[in-house]
Amino acid sequence: MTTYKLTSNMEDYLEAIMTLQEERKVARVRDIARQLNVKMPSVTGAVRNLAEKGLVHYERYSFVTLTEKGRKIAEEIINRHQIIYDFLTRILSVDRDIAELDACRIEHAVSPQTMTKLKSFLAEYTPAKTNSP
Repeated sequence: MTTYKLTSNMEDYLEAIMTLQEERKVARVRDIARQLNVKMPSVTGAVRNLAEKGLVHYERYSFVTLTEKGRKIAEEIINRHQIIYDFLTRILSVDRDIAELDACRIEHAVSPQTMTKLKSFLAEYTPAKTNSP
């Protein structure tokens, strides 16, 4: 886990920036705003805050890119999200749309111990086979 104290909103920004960088090679303020459904001035403030923490590179009217530290944290967040989503859909059979929303909420609050247990459980889980005629 990271030693940075980040709010769930900051984590959402890092996740969005990484997703945009993977999809489009760059992240622009307007694209981040669109993805997170927030206004551009909110993105600018958040990105400046992340830049002060050394997690993104940002210059006004330019692209936003993750630093190595920012990329590692974003990967961690995306990994937590995926594990929780997989647990909700595969084990609990939660509807995909609901699981996506819940994973977004839970990923910010779940403890490292719980994540380790969930990951281990999913790795060992094999659905029971039913005997069909």
